[in-house]
Amino acid sequence: MAVDRTPVLKRCRSLDMDPVYLGITKKSNRKLVRSSRKMSEYGLQLREKQKAKFIYGVLEKPFRNYYAKAERMKGLTGPNLMTLLETRLDNIVFRMGFARTRREARQIVGHKHILVNGNCVNIPSYIVKAGDVIEVKENKKTMQRYKDIVEANNGVLVPAWLDASVEELKGTVKELPSREMIDVPVNETLIVELYSK
Repeated sequence: MAVDRTPVLKRCRSLDMDPVYLGITKKSNRKLVRSSRKMSEYGLQLREKQKAKFIYGVLEKPFRNYYAKAERMKGLTGPNLMTLLETRLDNIVFRMGFARTRREARQIVGHKHILVNGNCVNIPSYIVKAGDVIEVKENKKTMQRYKDIVEANNGVLVPAWLDASVEELKGTVKELPSREMIDVPVNETLIVELYSK
């Protein structure tokens, strides 16, 4: 299985992005020295795609599959793509505050700690539907890891389209998010332009 091992802060600098969107509070003191040349239209489109892939932890082939699926759905392709990425199980676990970072959320799902509607799911890319109940397994809730997570995520704001209790490590997906509800700094129209060439 392919794994992206790029140093996170270095990648955030190159993509001109804040590490907060990955759940990382550290800041880099280094400044990125950009060349004085103006970036081409293709370069801007590619950077937006790389930004979306990096934030959600998706590699190229699955990302292209998400795009193809978003194209087949009703409505605009860009917002559909963002909704698909946002409703991945690892992202929902992160958004509900059951993990400190998106990478940790992916690991928690992969280690079979998460139940969706009472069934164990260990696929980070599992697409969650409206009304699904997501919780940490009962025997895992007492682990020191989750005590630390609850302590760290005490003041984290849960998005309006989710209903979660960090103390109980249980939550519900009230509705699927629209593009306005997703606070990720990605211009999805540039991604659509890139793939529709």
